Amino acid sequence: MPRRMLIAGNWKMHGLRADLGFFDSLAAPAARSNAEVLICPPATLLAAAAERCAGTDILLGGQDCHTNATGAHTGDVSAPMLKDAGARYVILGHSERRSDHAESSELVCAKADAALAAGLTPIICVGETLEQREAGEAFDVVGAQLSASLPAGAGTEFVIAYEPVWAIGTGLTASADDVARMHAFIRTRLSKPASTRVIYGGSVKPGNAAELMALDDVDGALVGGASLDIDAFAAIIATAG
Repeated sequence: MPRRMLIAGNWKMHGLRADLGFFDSLAAPAARSNAEVLICPPATLLAAAAERCAGTDILLGGQDCHTNATGAHTGDVSAPMLKDAGARYVILGHSERRSDHAESSELVCAKADAALAAGLTPIICVGETLEQREAGEAFDVVGAQLSASLPAGAGTEFVIAYEPVWAIGTGLTASADDVARMHAFIRTRLSKPASTRVIYGGSVKPGNAAELMALDDVDGALVGGASLDIDAFAAIIATAG
């Protein structure tokens, strides 16, 4: 069965209740698309966004979750809480979490297990820095992240997001050949290479989305800044069919 494209918008630390009208504008592009259309807003907007998206084709996700379902963890959000608020997916191991919060791949794996237990689909992020790529270590770094970050066990379902760290929020984008080679490599490291979706994240914009989405092993995009602009995000969705 062909893998269904996934276009996911990561709003990061952006969004207030005044921005909920975005979802009204996104409903039509999402309905026209053959791809799954996902927005991961800040946790403060998730429940309100779920109400706004009721009856539409827009899916929602969280941006992180704790390894525990409940407990004395001030400021954290658990996977069951995200699910209860309307999430279907959760982004885990984003480079900003790995760098800003020193999250290890082992912690990402534990979070993925928690997400799966709550009925969420993890989007597990991997990627190398510019220094690592220039040192010829890109495949070793990504391979190590995959080995330690991915949940094990039959029936587990997750999405991989390859996001070269040097191409996030910098305006730089990996070449189509770079992306194709890395996605092909990632697929060789998966237990279910034919069915697991591998999406690309790293300054995806309307101007480069079509070329990237046309690559054989690219199953969609994790979009940052452009997902905050309805026209730009709709244009990216359109490239996915």
